[in-house]
Amino acid sequence: MSIVTRVQDSEINPFEAVMSRFDIAAQKLNLDDGLYQFLRYPRREITVYIPVFMDTGRLQVFTGYRVQHNISRGPSKGGLRFAPDVTLDEIKALAAWMTWKCAVVNIPFGGAKGGVVCDPPQMSSGELERLTRRYTAELFEFLGPEKDVPAPDINTNEQIMAWVMDTYSMHARQTVTGVITGKPLELGGSAGRKEATGRGLMIVAVEACKKFNLAPQDTRVVIQGFGNVGSVTAQLLYEQGFKVVAVSDIRCGIYNPEGLDIPRVTEYQRRNRILDGYPEADRITNAELLELPCDILVPAATENQITSRNAPRIKARIIAEGANGPTTAKADLILESNHVFIIPDILANAGGVTVSYFEWVQDRQGYFWKESVVNERLGDYMTASFHEVVKYSETHNVNMRIASYMLAIDRVARGTRLRGIYA
Repeated sequence: MSIVTRVQDSEINPFEAVMSRFDIAAQKLNLDDGLYQFLRYPRREITVYIPVFMDTGRLQVFTGYRVQHNISRGPSKGGLRFAPDVTLDEIKALAAWMTWKCAVVNIPFGGAKGGVVCDPPQMSSGELERLTRRYTAELFEFLGPEKDVPAPDINTNEQIMAWVMDTYSMHARQTVTGVITGKPLELGGSAGRKEATGRGLMIVAVEACKKFNLAPQDTRVVIQGFGNVGSVTAQLLYEQGFKVVAVSDIRCGIYNPEGLDIPRVTEYQRRNRILDGYPEADRITNAELLELPCDILVPAATENQITSRNAPRIKARIIAEGANGPTTAKADLILESNHVFIIPDILANAGGVTVSYFEWVQDRQGYFWKESVVNERLGDYMTASFHEVVKYSETHNVNMRIASYMLAIDRVARGTRLRGIYA
């Protein structure tokens, strides 16, 4: 392996990316060494091996992970993803992200993340159900409303969450709706949960525009990724009067400098399952999309999309990170030198976990809120958090990402000091 390849691999390693930001923030907070060590490492890493009888009758063993990073401020919270490229390093990074994400929006959770190495599109519904139920059973003693609360993530959905809830409940010998969030409404899910991440992105993007005196009708938006997060963000910004000039899916992007009719784009994608061929825009690559002239860029696809290789060509004034880890640490330095205002992932896409918190609260109360109430409370949390991070950034003379980490680490550290460390 060449030196260049090793450097690039190091730049895109998710655990290294989280730790590099954590280290900078901890140093600026003058965090003492003992507490630094305590907060830097996960509380628990669990690996399980999951036997599943496939539809052919063959027994296949899958590898699953659950990492619980921190519980100083409450039970751990984080998604469960099914994908062939899941790694323990990735799950560790995402669990730490969840700790800081929950803290930055000031909800009473720590961070966790789970994953299973599998290829869901190649599996039947029955195989996925057996996999999900056995994974849940293996982790039964570590999960629970007061312990660790999973949620949907890549390739998992409401149905899979329902299987998790049912399996846990069967072992607990009682129905426990609060063990999981992102459930169907019929099983204790929350109104507004599906749209929450995109709505949170819209809210912080609007607040950033107010900060820079950008009028919506004059603000060009580019969105990478047109799944649940990207499409909801596009629709909500379009409704607010923003000019969404480009969106993309995994295959390609579509670009119209005069602005896209997002309801038409959404309908085209619904009918055709792809954006390619949309008649009222030019076809571009995802790489070209990131470098388009715009005021707001929303990377809402996957991690490591903006690196030291393409960061010098990014023309956006504001980046609102819809995906986890779309910008590498090296790219951050380049973007900062070019005066790009980044709303980091642990703040920008925290709408999902905030409404997951609302769902957990509603399950425990046994009383459910109207969607308008959920959206109003989400707006309160996201707006307050945005301005708290801006204030931290200005007070400490750091960029928004480091300010987010400093605010989050400070909150978790204070909780840890108050509780003390049982040793």
